Amino acid sequence: MKIGVIGLGDIAEKAYLPVISTIKGIDIVFVTRNNERLNFLADKYRVTHRLNHVDELIDRNVDAAFVHSATEAHVPIIEKLLKNKIHVYVDKPISYSMKETREIIQLAKDQNVKFMVGFNRRYAPMYKNLQTIQGPKIIIMQKNRVNKMKEIREVIYDDFIHVVDTLRFLSGDKIEEIDVDSFIQDGKLHQLVVKFKGKDFTSIGMTNRDHGVNEEVLEYIVPKKKWVVRNLLETIQYENGEEKRFFGNDWEPTLYRRGFIDIINEFIDIIREDRSTTEMMDDALKTHEICEMIIENI
Repeated sequence: MKIGVIGLGDIAEKAYLPVISTIKGIDIVFVTRNNERLNFLADKYRVTHRLNHVDELIDRNVDAAFVHSATEAHVPIIEKLLKNKIHVYVDKPISYSMKETREIIQLAKDQNVKFMVGFNRRYAPMYKNLQTIQGPKIIIMQKNRVNKMKEIREVIYDDFIHVVDTLRFLSGDKIEEIDVDSFIQDGKLHQLVVKFKGKDFTSIGMTNRDHGVNEEVLEYIVPKKKWVVRNLLETIQYENGEEKRFFGNDWEPTLYRRGFIDIINEFIDIIREDRSTTEMMDDALKTHEICEMIIENI
């Protein structure tokens, strides 16, 4: 299978290339206009196919592509790939525009091409384990950053979208009500609290962009029990006033704990097994739609 990797920035280098480069039966093609970075990473991972443009990649008859370019460049790149029947995995978000997001997903369906969005937290073991716990629940998720105040749309789609998608994934039911509270200064989003209400759950998502520490904390509460997951690496279980801590196995790589290994392998398996991604696409669209609703209510 021939796989293109488009865009070789930090996310590609840190989260994707260490995994993709180890998958058997994969012939990798790197694509970026930055020749210095192209040659550095291609040498590091012993990749011989080195290109500067997406059109060149299409001419190489690749089966699929991982798109890690800037969000503003996603749509034209993805459109070219889909129209040439190339399966696509893209970093979230698909686009900052809801109209463009809907059009891309519809194009993938029309072309009968596999399309997947990189919501890696759905594959993080400590979050996946919580999904199996049944019963009425309260879920609270914080994703805080030090001195990262930015424009509203950028914060919501580039970062808070992970909170939205994770809460949707763990809530396991339809969101019936949404309540939004925020603090904005000089056009920059400083704080945001979003409350989702469903039949058997209440989920609260929070971000403070002027925080004292970069952190991600998830609390999962059911009758008589509570779990706290910190930075995807540690789980604390509370029951009957007692506390138990779980750290996973020392030999488990960080990329596995953060869900990247499993989500990348899932995409490759989907292509190899010719599985449909229609439900995945619809689900990703719903997450984008809720992000847009939050923006409209700020």
